[in-house]
Amino acid sequence: MLKNARRLAFRDTHRSEAAAPSSTPTPEPPFDPDSATTRQVSDPNWSIGTWLLLAVLCGALFLDGLDLSMVGVALPSIGSDLHMNASSLQWIVSGYILGYGSLLLLGGRTSDLIGRRQVFLAAVVLFGVASVISALLSNDFALIALRFVKGASAAFTVPAGLSIITTTFAEGPARNRALSFYTVCGASGFSLGLVVGGLLTEIGWRATFLVPGPVAIGLVLVGLKVIPRAARERVSLSHFDLAGALTSTVALLVLVFAVVEAPAEGWGSLQTIGLLILSVVLMAAFVIIERKHPRPLVRLGILRSSALVHANLSAAAMFGGYSAFQFIVTLYVQDSLGWSPLTMSLAFLPTGVLVVASATKMEEVLDRVNTTVLIFFGLLAFIIAYVLFLRVNPSMSYADFMLPTMLLLGVGFALCFPSVNAQATQGVADHEQGLASGLLNTSLQIGGAIVLAIASALLSGSGTGPVHHQLLPGMTTAISVSAGVTLAALLMTALRLVRHRFLPAPGSRRVPRPAAGPERGRRRRVRAARRGEIGAEMIERSSGAAREGVTSCRR
Repeated sequence: MLKNARRLAFRDTHRSEAAAPSSTPTPEPPFDPDSATTRQVSDPNWSIGTWLLLAVLCGALFLDGLDLSMVGVALPSIGSDLHMNASSLQWIVSGYILGYGSLLLLGGRTSDLIGRRQVFLAAVVLFGVASVISALLSNDFALIALRFVKGASAAFTVPAGLSIITTTFAEGPARNRALSFYTVCGASGFSLGLVVGGLLTEIGWRATFLVPGPVAIGLVLVGLKVIPRAARERVSLSHFDLAGALTSTVALLVLVFAVVEAPAEGWGSLQTIGLLILSVVLMAAFVIIERKHPRPLVRLGILRSSALVHANLSAAAMFGGYSAFQFIVTLYVQDSLGWSPLTMSLAFLPTGVLVVASATKMEEVLDRVNTTVLIFFGLLAFIIAYVLFLRVNPSMSYADFMLPTMLLLGVGFALCFPSVNAQATQGVADHEQGLASGLLNTSLQIGGAIVLAIASALLSGSGTGPVHHQLLPGMTTAISVSAGVTLAALLMTALRLVRHRFLPAPGSRRVPRPAAGPERGRRRRVRAARRGEIGAEMIERSSGAAREGVTSCRR
């Protein structure tokens, strides 16, 4: 017994010493794209090459946000110059959403199969070329078509870029830090685009399309040097899930088109109902194809991850509510209050500034706090922001009715966006990181399209009279929809917190009891072994004493 107890204690102690990491951190070696395929960045002291890599990936997301917000500000000037009515003008934004939302799944999986580096760089080149050509056009149909092309290219750059981050930076503090910077660039690109768009529109709307071109070329030139040549699956065209790619793309295309057109055609119209039924049939066919295909576009088993599902639903509600709110407020302050595009852009600026200012702190927060907790409080900030804006009155100043809302929206984005990105990719294998990113961004776009369409329908159905009195009743109802959708996500998140008992994210410095099962078991075995050793020694002593007593009695 004594021998077995000592052997067990020695074995577990030896294993723990062998598994313990060195207390002295190993400095990160110089960044080399060719050697980056076999290692992940985990050291906090990043090299210049690592920073450049992150700058390129964040720059692409920054460019997407910049382009989207700049064009939104320039819409009135575009409509005036190209003689486009309100219905046609809507498609300059909707065309981008259509290409983006319908191709995200294909973009994410393609980056996993063909190569994230190749897909990312090719899509950025396409984005830049389409931007320059758009600036030279004078035909509304061609402009809408190129907006679709730009949305399609973004559908490949975003999941490819995010999956490069999640496969290059090790899960934990390093990845959380990278995702914090990534989030900041997306939010700051959109916020800065509002201001830049207002300034460039004074020169001419074509300038808003021309600016992204040179920026995209610069990103590609740097990206060729710093983006790692990661290993990928080798697949032939016969192994590629072409049927799944076609059915998923067409299904999402039909769904987004139906939702975007629903306010104009009517939710109960034959076109809307028919398209929605068609999208459901196509999605059912997609599921059947994926279950039978040996190399599916979307491995359905990935949806068993509760973290991934929660992140996707939270992202859809968050972005859907905000997209509708921004659309409503933009119409209200310009059409009802008579604000200029530049003034309106500056009004939204505090949201982006707060997200940027919180970037350095969010990486530490992600290391210490569970992502579900952060999502909960972020969604709560969104709800309070929407409710505060419902008290709007034309006689109120900006500081009274709009500034508190903008600041709370900044808090919501700072807490939610990096958290859903981190949660959606936690525990996902490297070869499926692009798929996870594609699913997340698809949820963002589909959620945005659906809630925005509902808000547009509510605004269109508001009363008659002057513009202000016509818009205000519908505006209150539409903003209530944004708050309601976000509230549903908040309740879902609260339920997850109760079920998972506040488990922290991977990389957390506070290790909870349920997550330390193997370690607790090892310690328990060591303690038992030590107790056995002590017990054996006591038995030996008592036996020795007994033998001495017997001997003395015999004497």
